[in-house]
Amino acid sequence: MSIEIVTKEDLQHFRIALLNDLKELIVQNIKSERHIPEGYKTKQVRKILDCSNGKLQSLRISGKLRCKKIGGTLYYRRDDVEKLLNEGC
Repeated sequence: MSIEIVTKEDLQHFRIALLNDLKELIVQNIKSERHIPEGYKTKQVRKILDCSNGKLQSLRISGKLRCKKIGGTLYYRRDDVEKLLNEGC
């Protein structure tokens, strides 16, 4: 039966390695969050276009305003919103 002794220096090396691993995971998580499309959320679009939820829904149904649902949140493409704003809903 062998006994391994853990020194303070061993714990220090372990702590540094653990912190480096955590930093790497955080950086990877931040990079993966950038996959959210460039665009506006519903509240922002309503404010920009000055319209109600019903009007926004009819714009989606008619195909004038495309959106993508990610995790329960609707994101609207900036180009489509700007186009509607220039045309006038």
